[in-house]
Amino acid sequence: MILKTIKNILLIVLLMTSVHSFGQSKKVWLYQADYNFELSQYPTALRYYHMVLDDSLGLAMAIIPYEVQLSNQKLQKFADNDTLKTVSLEDYVNHQIAMCYRNSNDYERAVIKFKASAEKGAYPDDYYYYANSLMNLGNYDEALKVFESYTEMNGTSDELLERALQDMTSCVFAKELQQSDDNIDVVLADTNIFNKGTTSFATAYWGGDNNKLVFSSARTESVILDPEKQDPNYLLDLYWTEKTDDWEKPKNFGRPLNSAQHEASGVFGDKNVIYFTKWGEDDLDNKQIYLAREFGLRFFESQHLDSTVNEKGYQSINPYITIDGQWLYFSSNKPGGIGGMDIWKVKVDSMGNPQGESINLGKPINTEFDEVSPFYHDVAKTLYFSSDGHENFGGLDVFKSSYDDDLDVFKQPKNMGLPINSNKDDNYFIIDDILRSGFVSSDRDNCLLSDTMYNLCASCYHIYELKMPELEFRISGYVYDENTNEVIPNAKVDFKDVTFQWEHFSVNTDENGYYEHDLIQNVEVFLKATKTDYFADAGLVSTVGVTESMAFTQDFYLNKIPKGEITIQGIEYDFDKATLRPESKKILDSLIIFLELNSNLSIEIRSHTDQRGNDDYNLSLSERRAQSVVDYLIAHGIDANRLKSKGYGETTPAEVPNENGEMVTMTQEYIDALPTKAAKNEAYQRNRRTAFKVISQDELSGE
Repeated sequence: MILKTIKNILLIVLLMTSVHSFGQSKKVWLYQADYNFELSQYPTALRYYHMVLDDSLGLAMAIIPYEVQLSNQKLQKFADNDTLKTVSLEDYVNHQIAMCYRNSNDYERAVIKFKASAEKGAYPDDYYYYANSLMNLGNYDEALKVFESYTEMNGTSDELLERALQDMTSCVFAKELQQSDDNIDVVLADTNIFNKGTTSFATAYWGGDNNKLVFSSARTESVILDPEKQDPNYLLDLYWTEKTDDWEKPKNFGRPLNSAQHEASGVFGDKNVIYFTKWGEDDLDNKQIYLAREFGLRFFESQHLDSTVNEKGYQSINPYITIDGQWLYFSSNKPGGIGGMDIWKVKVDSMGNPQGESINLGKPINTEFDEVSPFYHDVAKTLYFSSDGHENFGGLDVFKSSYDDDLDVFKQPKNMGLPINSNKDDNYFIIDDILRSGFVSSDRDNCLLSDTMYNLCASCYHIYELKMPELEFRISGYVYDENTNEVIPNAKVDFKDVTFQWEHFSVNTDENGYYEHDLIQNVEVFLKATKTDYFADAGLVSTVGVTESMAFTQDFYLNKIPKGEITIQGIEYDFDKATLRPESKKILDSLIIFLELNSNLSIEIRSHTDQRGNDDYNLSLSERRAQSVVDYLIAHGIDANRLKSKGYGETTPAEVPNENGEMVTMTQEYIDALPTKAAKNEAYQRNRRTAFKVISQDELSGE
């Protein structure tokens, strides 16, 4: 602000000393032009700048000092350069005219003016704005050429150079993805419901109800206190509508929720609390988040959220509360972020109040530029937001990032593509629970702006309805023999939806061991492959949270059921007892999972001892130990009819491969011949074992 004041003083002094070449009226016009430019009143500023241009000779002779600064309002930073440069007043006015057009989103005129200004050489950074304006018109090839020239120039802004490199990446991205998805419909929403009035934007579902919406609009129904000074068509209020057959006529929430200030981007949580952004016409840079409590659509006075969310001197906007009411997402440029506007989140208590420290989502969500309007889709576990810092088509684009539960992070954001995005600003994206219909706000259709509209948060925004294609999912794969790697024809693959939304069913593999089937949305499917004389294999496939059509692959590998017994490694008992040790129970828990998977098998639990001790005692001990295993399995849900226990004492020594790979039986004679005590003890340990053997198989239907 001090720099702006100094600039105005210098300008006035300069004008007073240049009266011979610049008339008194033109001094006033230039002062008024700069004054309105600083207030973001670009149409008025344009009129005064054009009036000043009438005396081109006087302009060319006058010289004005200026500080090098970033004029891109989204960056909101000044270059670290205190050196004052001088340019002709004519160059200064032409540069300011170009900035007015750019800030008014009139990129056609901005391109012409920035090209002329850049070629004059007084403002090297105008090459960036020239290229950026071309980009916002979708002229990506030409923009890339100008960006490349800009990056090779001297005396440019470091911040804009960084931005140019990002924009070049976006141009390449946009060129590759200019093909629009014909399966997605984006149409202007009903002008009598949503887009009536000067501007409408920021749709939000009322809690978890997809048929009830809150949105922001400036229209004749907006609340005003002083009709002499205020025009409701330029005052943003919060409205709501609900859908029966069609969307009903929207209703203004009225006072005290809506006031003589701007209220926008409102969202309801599950605690009868609405969060929204609020600011005044005379303080456009002080947008803050408030909450208001309601009962039967009657609201208490709104409350300004504390420094957990709002920090003095910075903006906090676009609140979004999760369906469970536990997290409040919002956008802010407060300290602690990566740069520009960032996405943050903060815990919310049982009364809807933020608690603890707010958390910056960090990278890869946030960039050095702007990320705004977060919307978290609870079913899909996906964060949607708008950004001009990731690869985009120009302006703000809508992105999505799925949440990785295992790593507890959001994945790399993905651009939603055309036609959801355009080369203008696309913002405030929401979509219903089944990812089929939603809304986005955009300024993609040109509009004529007035000064008053610059007090609005989104002066040229309109609401667009989205119709997304039904997602398609398909799974396929092969069933193999684990040992031979040969395919298994006519194997059975069972599908079981663990969310219980889908009927269970099965398919069989063809002669090539191949299967395939369609899946549906938002299910978690347990798959099991079986074949007679084989142990089963399983897999898990989920379409929960998947936001685009996908083909899944799941192969299975089945092991042949052996003729003999299978040792259960690690089963131990207390000394001279049948009591299972805790470590053994953990191992048996794995056997339980195995038996649940192979539910068609019946087994015999076999317990063996070594050759030491009395034969009858060893037989009795082994029987008790086998029974203790069976008792444990039954206690944990395994059908007793599938289980048999038998103790073999020392009658069936173990068979193991020797160093030559030959199978040997651990008889007493073999053990006595071993050279060391350690080798003998190891052999006895092998004989002291618990094992199981498959004794019968139920017929597998469908083979």
